[in-house]
Amino acid sequence: MTEIPGYVAGTWDVDPVHSEVAFTVKHMMVSKVRGRFDKFEAVIVTAENPADSSVTASVDMASINTGNEQRDGHIRSADFFEVEKYPVMTFASTGMRDVKADGFLLDGDLTIKGVTNPVTFEVEINGIGPDAYGSTRIGFSAQATINRGDFGVEFNGPIPGAPGGVILSEKVTVSLEIAGVLRQG
Repeated sequence: MTEIPGYVAGTWDVDPVHSEVAFTVKHMMVSKVRGRFDKFEAVIVTAENPADSSVTASVDMASINTGNEQRDGHIRSADFFEVEKYPVMTFASTGMRDVKADGFLLDGDLTIKGVTNPVTFEVEINGIGPDAYGSTRIGFSAQATINRGDFGVEFNGPIPGAPGGVILSEKVTVSLEIAGVLRQG
């Protein structure tokens, strides 16, 4: 068994106030636009053997926040997420690999717009320990790169005067900063 400092087997609820589900996408081939989802839930189950642990998560797609309400409205539309028809994005882990004291690879099924594809997150363990409220916390940073077209998010357009140039890249980087609180009892 891999030694992870402070490791505790149990069920953890993600603390949304101290966590973030974010993304970055290249825009106009020269800059990056960042955004996040403000409403999400997740449960982490750490098993006696860390490699047997699991994660399930859901994200409210209407809670997208890029700092621009007009752009957020467009992203909620049928051009992108079509949130009226597909209000939730989900993730369910299918396994962990290369578990080390500082991190691991988390494989799982990501579903966006009713389309499910496998995704692997590179996860860094930030720490496990007591908090100021008498509970135990766990922290992770994770990142994965997905192709948005694989999930039916295909809106794009050419950039006039830039042969082959498009408004948005196909690749999207998903970044997570997660704090979990161990359930008591």
